[in-house]
Amino acid sequence: MYGLDILKTMGVTFGRFIMTFWDDLRWFGRRYTLQALPIRQSARGRGIFTVQYPREKLPLPENYRGFPFHVVDPDTGKSRCTACGICARVCPPQCIWIVRATDPQTGKALREPAEFTIDVSICMSCGLCAELCPFGAIKMDHDYSFVSYRRDSGEFLWNLERLSKPLAYHARIHPTAYLAEQAAMEKKAAKQ
Repeated sequence: MYGLDILKTMGVTFGRFIMTFWDDLRWFGRRYTLQALPIRQSARGRGIFTVQYPREKLPLPENYRGFPFHVVDPDTGKSRCTACGICARVCPPQCIWIVRATDPQTGKALREPAEFTIDVSICMSCGLCAELCPFGAIKMDHDYSFVSYRRDSGEFLWNLERLSKPLAYHARIHPTAYLAEQAAMEKKAAKQ
């Protein structure tokens, strides 16, 4: 009785082993595409599914929250940030620092940041800064793979230059959210 059960168990294991290679051959060249992944990761998938990271990477969902980035307006080439400081106040780990720019002639505060820094070693990718920004200046990125051998090297302090990305980048990684924002802006413009 025990010998038969052991043979059945080994048969299931061997079957899974064979089905892994069969599934890899069936999806050869397109194993990790957007068409193959839902099938391979579902209950209908067969065999063992392993991603060989960092050579192979799974596509990220649209709502993935990496680290924040600054949206640069395509018309003016300037950041949308007005240095209001809401993002710095709402940040739970307090990893955002803003210094408001001043007019050199009058000394009055301008509606733009002179310095904007995020310490990504502290950032917990909660997305509160992006969610509460009234001007849409901060969005969450899909970048998650950056390393440094030393914490004190300054690699984790990202300034405005490193954080800035064009609006087209946001439209590419978050197409649904971008279209919703554009529709809301058009609706708001139509009311005025």
